[in-house]
Amino acid sequence: MADSAGLPKGARVTGKSRDKLQTQLKRQYEAGASIRSLAQATGRSYGFIHNVLVESKAQLRGRGGANRRKAVT
Repeated sequence: MADSAGLPKGARVTGKSRDKLQTQLKRQYEAGASIRSLAQATGRSYGFIHNVLVESKAQLRGRGGANRRKAVT
């Protein structure tokens, strides 16, 4: 499976192709896509997508969901 930049799965992404991928992923993430959905769509790992978003200076959202705190009595 090729990712959204037309690169084969597992290929090292550097230079202009990485810049293009950063731009695409940042745009999709800021439009509401989750890191997990982007990872699945591109065939890349969660960590790879997270790192690319950090490099692109995207404002990452909180994880959401329930907190694991003790109940207050």
